[in-house]
This record gives sequence, C-alpha cells and structure tokens, in this order.
Amino acid sequence: MHTVAVLALDKVIPFDLSTPIEVFTRTRLPDGRPGYQIRVCAEEEETDAGAFALRAPWGLEGLAGADTIIVPGTADPAAPLAPAVRDALRAAAREGTRIASICSGTFPLAATGLLDGLRATTHWIAADLLAATYPDVEVDPGVLYVDNGRILTSAGAAAGLDLCLHMIRSDYGSAVAADAARLSVMPLEREGGQAQFILHDNAPTPQGSTLEPLLAWLQDNLANDLTLSDIAAHAGISTRTLIRRFREQTGTTPCSGCTAPGSGRPSTSWRPPSTRWNASVPRSASVRRRPSATASRRRRASARTATAARSADTARATAHVLHAVVPPAPRAGGTTRRVPREGTPRTDRQGRGRGNTTSRPGP
Repeated sequence: MHTVAVLALDKVIPFDLSTPIEVFTRTRLPDGRPGYQIRVCAEEEETDAGAFALRAPWGLEGLAGADTIIVPGTADPAAPLAPAVRDALRAAAREGTRIASICSGTFPLAATGLLDGLRATTHWIAADLLAATYPDVEVDPGVLYVDNGRILTSAGAAAGLDLCLHMIRSDYGSAVAADAARLSVMPLEREGGQAQFILHDNAPTPQGSTLEPLLAWLQDNLANDLTLSDIAAHAGISTRTLIRRFREQTGTTPCSGCTAPGSGRPSTSWRPPSTRWNASVPRSASVRRRPSATASRRRRASARTATAARSADTARATAHVLHAVVPPAPRAGGTTRRVPREGTPRTDRQGRGRGNTTSRPGP
C-alpha cells in the first residue's frame, strides 16, 4: 500500500494539513481496498496549528520509508527551517521519495535546496516573497500546481485538492482519481489557473493607464444593459483590446461572469448575476448561442416526424411498384394461364417439349 506522510510544521495551516489527509484516506481502489496509508508527522511532540494544538502520532522518523511526503503550508512562511526537518527531507529525496508542498509549504521545501533550478508555485499572495527569498527557484504564480517528477508544488488553499487528485491519477489511473474527485465534490481537472484570482496593484496597460476607473464605472452601472461595445467605447479602446487588457490584469474577460439563467449560455452584456436575462442584448460575433433544452426537444421531435413521413412515403412507393410488377389475384370465375411447374413436362402447340408447367390464375 502507498504510504503518505503529512509533515505538520510549527504554525501549520489546518486546511492545508487536512486536505491530503481527507483526500488520500477516502481513496478506494476498484476492489474496495484503501489506496493509501496516512502518517501525520511532526518535529515536536505538540505543534501549534493556530486555533488548536496538534499532537502527531509520528515524529520525523515517520518520513523514512514513506512513498510520498506532503508539506502543508504554514502561517509564517519566512520562519527558518529546523535543521532536523531539512536533513529528513533531503534524505527522503535521495531515497527517491516523492515530495509535494501545498500553498506556502513551498517555502520550507525551497529552504532544503530541492527546488533550486526548478519551476514551482505557491499561493499567489506569497509568490513575490518566494521569488525574492529563493532566487534560484523559477516561480510561476499563475498555475494551480507544478509537477517536476519527484518534486511537486501547488498554489494556495483549494489548489491542494487539485494536486492530490493529480497524484492519485498518477498512482492509480483516472478511474480511481475520478471517484476521489466525486467524493471531494471537485472536478478532476479545473479550468484555468491561479492567475484568475490574483489581485494586481495598478498594473499598467500599454498606454500607461489602468482599468481601475473602468471597473469603478462598471460597478456604478451594473443595473444597465452594457454591451462589450458600450464598455469599450467608455474606455476609448476597441473590444478586442478591452478583452485583452481585462485578461492581462484580472485573469478573466469583461463578461465572463454573466450567463443566461438556467442555460449556462455566456452573455456579452455586463450584468450582475441576479438580474434577468435580456434577450434583446446584442451579442458579439464571436459568441455562439446554444439552444435551450426546450428548443432541442422540439427539433428532435420534428426530426422524428420527418423520418416517419419519409418512411411512409417509401412504403407507399414500394407498394405501388409491387402492384405494377405482380398482378393482383383474379376474382372468382377468372381465367387461368399455364406457367412452368417443376416436374411437369411442357409442350407447345406443335407437341415439342418446352420444360415444366403448372397452372395459376391469369390476370
């Protein structure tokens, strides 16, 4: 059985600590057996977890022999790493153990030197601090997790779930991972990355301005049916430039959060989610309308009716052809003509043999 050791450092974040424990503990193989054995390890007998104190059943010796080590985030990522913890993680890496960090757990992992020269991520709010503290680490704040083979890192909070599901899929395949995702009420793969959650401080556009005045104007005009053209006209830029700058500075598009109620269809108007869908709002040429469920049912019913009509026409045409080729049976008292029948000699008027004959009603 695959053994996962979760390392609880001082001031560990409870959410990051519980994420791998819950996900891996509830993972089941197709035959019902558990997929993982969990060890919660700590350096000290009692660990500060913020709202409570934690007494881990394993010390640092529990890291030895584990197949995977998880380093959850801590509330003080800049805190120095204890030499005993550093040595234990380095020894595990030399043995080929897979080591992963969640959220700010990237900091103690970077302190071991195991991330030098590698791409890594962490919670977006701590990405700049990580890059400044460990310049040898290539920090990517825009992704949910980074897999370097034996060393993995994830972004903050819920991204730990994405990383755990990714490791389950690597260990046991997509079917087991999909079952674990369902138990976690999580998609197996989330769209987008961490960039959509990053708050940028006055990020400049090519003209040196910012979107902050435009965002404030949009907040003041949420009750209006604003189209992309309206927003772009207010900003004095084209719609394509507007979409590009929104994506650069906010990680999303101006109208990505607007949908038609019950349809999941994207809207091109800037409206709060609670307002009703306005069918008269113009749509950009790049947005394709998706049919509603009622319209789809009507089209399918119409197609079935058309198919039945074609089948009826085909049956009538076939009957007409058969009627022309095979004459109908005569009424009572009709005449007969002679046709060949197996085993009976047939002669013409001169008495020459012409094969077999039988009699059947004539036309």
